[in-house]
Amino acid sequence: MSADGVDAKTLRSATPRKPVSAVSARKIKDNAADWHNLILKWETLNDAGFATANHIANTKISLLSENKMELESGSLASNEDAEKMHSGYSKELEMLCEKLQVTLDGLTKIQVKMEKLSSTTKGIYELENYHYGEENKRPPLFHTWPTAHFYEVSRQLSNMYEQELRLKYSIAEELAHTTDHDLTLSYLSLWLHQPYVESDSKLLLESMLLETGHRAL
Repeated sequence: MSADGVDAKTLRSATPRKPVSAVSARKIKDNAADWHNLILKWETLNDAGFATANHIANTKISLLSENKMELESGSLASNEDAEKMHSGYSKELEMLCEKLQVTLDGLTKIQVKMEKLSSTTKGIYELENYHYGEENKRPPLFHTWPTAHFYEVSRQLSNMYEQELRLKYSIAEELAHTTDHDLTLSYLSLWLHQPYVESDSKLLLESMLLETGHRAL
């Protein structure tokens, strides 16, 4: 006990804590910034993955063209020469496929972090529900969005990128085995344009950044 008769433990317990809303607002603002950074990293890796996938496609097309020309011209190239050429292509394709797998691993790590952001926002929403109970007139953390809307936006974004990641894994697997030129081009187009990342994803992100003060109103 201290000299003035006030126990230190009692003093600590009497220290005012930050309101739940202030803590929640800080965390959600941080989450919004994290969403922005993760999506930027995803786009960078997506571009790198497309470049690698395009290289894989071009290498396979070159190999198929060589084979076709040999067949049509009745080339008398020795088996040894043909094996060397095919071995060179195979090694290059193997290296490119490994490089694409590294990109997929990076995208997976980003998507896992996106899921955690969504889970964290859900936790904030549930904590607020516990704190306010059935009270409907709870103040917004920032301007107009209720906490539930932050969770809904996070969930939507997380689901988009989860589906897109699954598609990219399928593309990588098919790209390594297909011999159809048109199908190869379709896979490349799918990788580049990311059909599961809907057009309103940027609007959702920018709206969240505006609401949390990361963008000027």
